[in-house]
Amino acid sequence: MKPLDRTILKSTFRTGITLKGIDGVLETFGGVLFWLFPPSKLNEIVTTLSQHELSRDPHDFIAVHFLRVSEKLLSGNKLFVSLYLLSHGLTKVILVVALWMNALWAYPLTIVVFAAFSVYQMYRYSFTHSIVLLVLTIFDVAIIYLTWMEWREQETERAKGIPRRSE
Repeated sequence: MKPLDRTILKSTFRTGITLKGIDGVLETFGGVLFWLFPPSKLNEIVTTLSQHELSRDPHDFIAVHFLRVSEKLLSGNKLFVSLYLLSHGLTKVILVVALWMNALWAYPLTIVVFAAFSVYQMYRYSFTHSIVLLVLTIFDVAIIYLTWMEWREQETERAKGIPRRSE
């Protein structure tokens, strides 16, 4: 692989896993909120946060979508939603930290875990037809590809006796 291609791949991989890590932290935080607060309080918070935007534009895509998603989540099983967000979020955070530390075991595990997430998301998509699930799955597949490429590069360097770098 050319040095420029390698640099672009490495940067894209690092950016992608960083976004996954941020997403994991937000999911974990959301799981804690679901665990601690009653759905009515959370609905009140979401309504308050989106009220200003909706007063300016009642058809604002993001605010309307945010309200719909929160209504669906808040109408579901509180324990399931909380545990799902906590486990999903913590898994992402642990994997991302391990990838940033170049732990070789994390590469294949990340591929398997994100593939499982993708399968579940497509299963859910078959019922909901949610564009968000489709976009998340496409992003997960891109992360799987980037992780695979980075893992191959790490394995090649290791086979050649090149010390792993933490870049």
